[in-house]
Amino acid sequence: QIAFMTLTLFPIRLFFAAFMMLLAWPFAFIASMGSDEQELEKPLSWWRKIVDILLKAIMRMMWLAGGFHWINVKGRRALPAEAAILTVAPHSSYFDAIPVTMTFASIVMKAESKDIPVWGTLIKYIRPVFVSRSDQDSRRKTVEEIKKRAQSDGKWPQIMIFPEGTCTNRSCLITFKPGAFIPGVPVQPVVLRYPNKLDTITWTWQGPGALEILWLTLCQFHNSVEIEFLPVYIPSEEERKNPVLYANNVRRVMAEALGVPVTDYTFEDCQLALAEGQLRLPSNTCLLEFAKLVRSLGLKPETLEDDLDKYAANAMKMKNEKVDLKEFSAYLEFPVSHTLESMFALFDENEDGIIDVREFVIALSVVCKPSKTLETIKLAFQLYQSENGTITEEDLAHVLKTAMGVSQIDVTHLFRAVDEEEKKEITYDDFYRFAELHPHFAEDYLYADQMGAESGLETSSLSAPNGICTDFSPENAEGKNKPLQKKLN
Repeated sequence: QIAFMTLTLFPIRLFFAAFMMLLAWPFAFIASMGSDEQELEKPLSWWRKIVDILLKAIMRMMWLAGGFHWINVKGRRALPAEAAILTVAPHSSYFDAIPVTMTFASIVMKAESKDIPVWGTLIKYIRPVFVSRSDQDSRRKTVEEIKKRAQSDGKWPQIMIFPEGTCTNRSCLITFKPGAFIPGVPVQPVVLRYPNKLDTITWTWQGPGALEILWLTLCQFHNSVEIEFLPVYIPSEEERKNPVLYANNVRRVMAEALGVPVTDYTFEDCQLALAEGQLRLPSNTCLLEFAKLVRSLGLKPETLEDDLDKYAANAMKMKNEKVDLKEFSAYLEFPVSHTLESMFALFDENEDGIIDVREFVIALSVVCKPSKTLETIKLAFQLYQSENGTITEEDLAHVLKTAMGVSQIDVTHLFRAVDEEEKKEITYDDFYRFAELHPHFAEDYLYADQMGAESGLETSSLSAPNGICTDFSPENAEGKNKPLQKKLN
């Protein structure tokens, strides 16, 4: 079928889809000219309403050319005054643009998108909220803009937000980001389904690339999509004050409508689990749990590296001094809480109520820089090295156990390979030179010894049941409330 369609229908579909996008461009360009903020808050003029109808018709023809012959819509779309924000999930493909082109709701987009030829003009027409990666204050400005529009009593167009923040494969709903829920206004949940017999829609980082997805989808005779508008969700007073609670409750409603489980892991957790550094995390790592606790504690992703530098500097002053929970609380400058107690328990190797904060710093470094293995190891050497700049095999074991989030690991083979002169101690320069010559040192000297061992270590490069990572699999979702596994015991 792929061979036949590639030679026959595919080029025709691609041509007409591209033609429809080009046809929409002049209408969007003219309608966007001279628009300012005050004008956008006014009701649409008669000619802009006509442009809206024309553009929606053209976009519908574009999807029709792509094989989406009919779009099954369930429920009623709320008016902007009823729900200023539409939360859409699961986000699994760039074909999720279908509800955007049907509603012309505003979306949150990276600022660079407006410079894309043709597509950028169409994006600007729907008055998006632009996020600038070069602006360090962009997150705050984005939230403020969403608040402003959401609290305008329907003057601004509705905002359509994909709260997962990344593409998944629809097997579960991952943690919702709180941006859509911070304004505390009613939202309308919208769920997407692609009931094709053969899935060529899903686009995640472990699957086919964007162009291959486009090719395979246009080679299908017919592509199905269902869009269901669920009842407007009105937050309680407690939910208005707690955006995370609000996000979780809306996610639960959407998951029930979809018939899928939820998982408390995020896109950042998967980046951590699948990072391409020399130390790939094993499937039984506790660092995913640690990363979740870091977020729950309130440490912000945008400031994590600054926090890391501060905690590392304080840990170097403390050297190998161990601390209890109260001292750990003072060290982090956070009050004692259940979250802090859970984090403390991860590093309480002997269950004697004291921990080594150097292990916390190493774990935080892995979370901050999951692909930069050598940067974490360099920091670890600085924390553990003696006055002459060396560490022992025992120290290296502590470092790598913490960096991988496991309870047992045999570093003897690796240490002896680095310690060519058999001095029983190594420097970071020794390790760096060795790593340069053996970029796959973990696979050759650590994982090879661990495969099949009782500790159950496996590299995260092994295929996972749902194509994301082991901890995301639906059958494991129910087990997330089990007691925390200690890193060392």
